[in-house]
Amino acid sequence: MVKKCPIDYTLSMINGKWKTLILKELSHEPIRYGALEKCIQNISPKVLVQHLRELEKDGLVQRTIFPVIPPHVEYALTDKGRSMFTVLAELRRWGLAFDLAQVETRCISCEKCLIFA
Repeated sequence: MVKKCPIDYTLSMINGKWKTLILKELSHEPIRYGALEKCIQNISPKVLVQHLRELEKDGLVQRTIFPVIPPHVEYALTDKGRSMFTVLAELRRWGLAFDLAQVETRCISCEKCLIFA
């Protein structure tokens, strides 16, 4: 087996623009697909489904189907997904330190990333 750089491995879990935003939205509680779609602006349904499937395959997100009519599906972080909080906390810290447009010392747009503080 070829060894992989740990940084490459970590980035492969959260690569792209959307996966970190999905993880951030799931950080508080399980959420239904429709609510998740509304929370993440400008993501297409196709891309959201694709990334949710990849996060599920990688063991970061758990999909639960409730046997009701109409079907009810919720997404939640797994323990492995919650362990990404340390990575996301560092991303938040770095953004606060180096984003010169940031006026306040906390997240002023959504406050959901405060869980990583």
